[in-house]
Order: sequence, then C-alpha cells, then structure tokens
Amino acid sequence: MANDSSDFARSMAIATSGLRAQAGRMRVISENIANADSTSATSGGDPYRRKVPTFSSALDRTLDAQVVTLGKIKPDQSDFRIKYEPSNPAADANGNVKYPNVNSVVEMTDMRDAQRSYEANVNIISATRRMIQRTLDILKA
Repeated sequence: MANDSSDFARSMAIATSGLRAQAGRMRVISENIANADSTSATSGGDPYRRKVPTFSSALDRTLDAQVVTLGKIKPDQSDFRIKYEPSNPAADANGNVKYPNVNSVVEMTDMRDAQRSYEANVNIISATRRMIQRTLDILKA
C-alpha cells in the first residue's frame, strides 16, 4: 500500500506541475494578445515584442518524479509588422509605424492548446482522487 500511495502522490505532483506550467503559458499568451495592436510610445520606437514561453523538466526529489516547470520567457525575434500611417504619433520619419510581431490567430491556437493541456491535467488529478477514494472505500469495507 505504501507504494500505491506514493504513486498517487507522484501522479498528483506531476499533473499539478503541468497545471502551473500551462497557467503560466496562458498568462504569457494573454499578454501577447493584449498587446497585439500596441505601438511605441515614442516616434519610430519599437513596439511590444511577442513573448514565447518555454518549459523545462525538473526532478522532484521528495517524490522521485520528473515534473514540468515554466522555463524562461523568451522574446520572439521575428520582424515587426510595418504599416504606413504618417499621421500616427508612433510613425517614424518615413511615416511607417511598427506594430508588434504578434499574430492573433497563432496566439489563439496556442491558447486553445494550453487550455486542452490544462484540462488534461485536471482530468488526471480528478481520476487520481477517484482512485484514492475507491481505495479508501475498499479499505473501510
């Protein structure tokens, strides 16, 4: 039984780490979406740069299990979108305005993927809780 309880704890810890990582990913994606049409506060300056979340694996020594963590948030080095808008206060000397390198369709696709991964981890936690409850019910009988 001691091995089974550690397996339950390990499953919960791994799924919980996935929840945290995906929640962090959704925060980054939300920030990208919120800034998709922002411009620089200064004429000819750079606008918001899209951020890309990364993941890393870590060993939880107490459970002897690999868990996932949100890694570094890296800037996307792709080019900014440029529009000719000479009347815009953010326009450079040629009348061009730089817009963030954020594609809302890509961000929404990434958000949906993060939501699905989050839901999968919630399902793992729910299933593990049901198994723990069934085990306790069997032991009571």
